[in-house]
Amino acid sequence: MPLRPYDVVLIGGGIMSATLAVLLKHLEPSWTIAVYERLPEVGSEASAAWNNAGTGHAGLCELDYTTEQADGSIDIEPAIALNEQFQLTRQLLAALVQTEVLRDPSTFINAVPHMTLARGREEVDFLRRRHETLSAHHLFANMRFSDDPKVIGEWAPLLTAGRDDSEPIAATRDITGSDIDFGELTAQLFHWLRWRDVEIHRNCEVRGLRRNNDGTWQLRVDWRTDNDRLTRKVDARFVFAGAGGWALKILQRAGIPEAHGYGLLPVSGRFLRCDNPEVVAEHDAKVYGRGPVGAPSISMPHLDTRVIAGRRALLFGPYPGANPRFLKQGSLFDAPASLRPDNIAPLTAMFKDNKELAWLLVSQVAARRKKKFAVLRDFVPGARPEDWTMITAGQRAQIVKPDAERGGVLEFGTEVVASHDGSIAAVLGATPGASTAPVIMMEVLERCFPRYAQLWEPRLRRLMPTLGQSLAKDPRLARQTMASTSEALGLEGRVVG
Repeated sequence: MPLRPYDVVLIGGGIMSATLAVLLKHLEPSWTIAVYERLPEVGSEASAAWNNAGTGHAGLCELDYTTEQADGSIDIEPAIALNEQFQLTRQLLAALVQTEVLRDPSTFINAVPHMTLARGREEVDFLRRRHETLSAHHLFANMRFSDDPKVIGEWAPLLTAGRDDSEPIAATRDITGSDIDFGELTAQLFHWLRWRDVEIHRNCEVRGLRRNNDGTWQLRVDWRTDNDRLTRKVDARFVFAGAGGWALKILQRAGIPEAHGYGLLPVSGRFLRCDNPEVVAEHDAKVYGRGPVGAPSISMPHLDTRVIAGRRALLFGPYPGANPRFLKQGSLFDAPASLRPDNIAPLTAMFKDNKELAWLLVSQVAARRKKKFAVLRDFVPGARPEDWTMITAGQRAQIVKPDAERGGVLEFGTEVVASHDGSIAAVLGATPGASTAPVIMMEVLERCFPRYAQLWEPRLRRLMPTLGQSLAKDPRLARQTMASTSEALGLEGRVVG
């Protein structure tokens, strides 16, 4: 342990902390960095392979990034913004592969087409108009549409086999999509960081924070061993919490006013998993559909091809439910203990405005397997119960924040909360989360280290060459960038010129 404070302490050993640590090591190699993870291994919570669907979110298949306007037009701006962010993620991954920070890219990213499924005349009509608008933009030029069951069956046989011919269906397909094993990616990043003198402490939980007189932070850390439990105090100039829902607990313990009013709505998730090679071989796509009214974006139903440790499997879900834990291996007291006088009113207002969501979460807890399996059969009419096993995925925590007009609102994105002096920051929220971790971490850098902006910009450009440029406005640059990252990540052949 250094005699002086660490330059940076990261709380939580997931993809967010790993990404920030890698960026900082490229920007300031001499800075001292320590990571504290409460579990025995890094990347074991939301980043773990089976705790998420592994979607490389790029706006290709998720309906909630495109909305219908009053005049019938389709707003695609959120999808464009998300796609641009994911292109930066691909650039960073490509650079890290080329510099041997990461190993063979097939160990953590694989080309898997992204599809959207529509059922019923209204949904089919919306999907057709959505495709017309999206595919006219060069970032989505590879997207194809069909309302022909035969074509859809060629794209994804499980979607059409045994389906009633009288049911109108349509689908879009974009072959530039990807599946990412964020757990493996996190592990590889931390492996490299260990060799760059980053201290990675496991079985360590940060139990308290307080300001020192010199403006640094003092963290009280519990070390757990097989036979003992020790408490140590660690000083840091900058603290970052990338600990999922527990990040709110860290901010509350720090007592910064910027976190006042924030609350979290914890949402549990379960998936049906299929490992039958015959079934798995019939599906190569991530297929998203439309979820129930009032459902959060992380509960949109989807049928996913997963590639984990070189093996392919299928996931369907998620089946959201109510659970007070902020982490999968958290405490039943997480949500109750996070209540404060400043966030009770926003949480109460949020629940009043989202009664359908509250009912959905509660009803899913009580739903029997037969009812849950019926949802899968909406996607896969020929699904057999013996091929699918229910697994518990990671825990998500949606942001609830104060609102001047409504009292409190539920946010479905990811948000950086930082102190006014930039000495402590955290990431709250869920999707798109890991897919846009580099962009989120660059916001942390901008807000917490503004005096380094000019110095760091050229260094960041070496990792993400189009940083500061708009791929949405430059078709040629976009095509060149997508082609180069595809080649570097072994995804070549997936991009149409």
